[in-house]
Amino acid sequence: MVFVKMANTLESQSGAPKEIRIVIIEDERDVREGLAMLINGTQGFSCVGSFRSVEDALYRLKDQKPDVILTDIGLPGMNGIEGIKVLRESFPDTPFIALTVYDDNERIFAALCAGACGYLLKNTPPSRLLESLREVVKGGAPMSPEVARNVISIFRDFVPPPEAVYHLTPQEKEILKMLVEGHSYKTAAVQLEISYHTVSFHLRNIYGKLQVHSKSEAVSKALRENLV
Repeated sequence: MVFVKMANTLESQSGAPKEIRIVIIEDERDVREGLAMLINGTQGFSCVGSFRSVEDALYRLKDQKPDVILTDIGLPGMNGIEGIKVLRESFPDTPFIALTVYDDNERIFAALCAGACGYLLKNTPPSRLLESLREVVKGGAPMSPEVARNVISIFRDFVPPPEAVYHLTPQEKEILKMLVEGHSYKTAAVQLEISYHTVSFHLRNIYGKLQVHSKSEAVSKALRENLV
């Protein structure tokens, strides 16, 4: 596996503020072990759990506090999309990245709506995978280039419904607009010259008004319904 081969040769990034704790859910043993080896062999990263199914993760993850959950979609038993929905109830603030061979629009859209913050294909180079893990922890939404093109296609072909009324305040609309443009919480706070905690407060209100549970869902709804 490419992950195994690259684990011993990839130069680690220095100066990371803290170790990023990763949980892997992947049914193929070689891929699972290769990912764990890559993550544990790179400075600033640690694999704190490696599971072959969502059910196994649900049973054994209770005491873990991962920074990112990296999950396959085509899993035995509960699939990864349903798994994201279920696991998010226990880890509402943890970003999920789908790592899969599937690049069709239906699965991409379903995964993002379920709460995935990123969507990568399994041919992603190890260096890009590690970069994506850092990116998602900082509030980004990493995607493989093929997936990003499909996402653009999805929204290009989608006819938005009449604008719904969610009673967003001007500042809430501005913050939502910045999320759509790709800003993280921190960069939005800097741009608006307000504190990170103020952004978090407004985001909780935005999530409540839009009836969503994550940044990716809020961005998806804003694009679908032309809210910004």
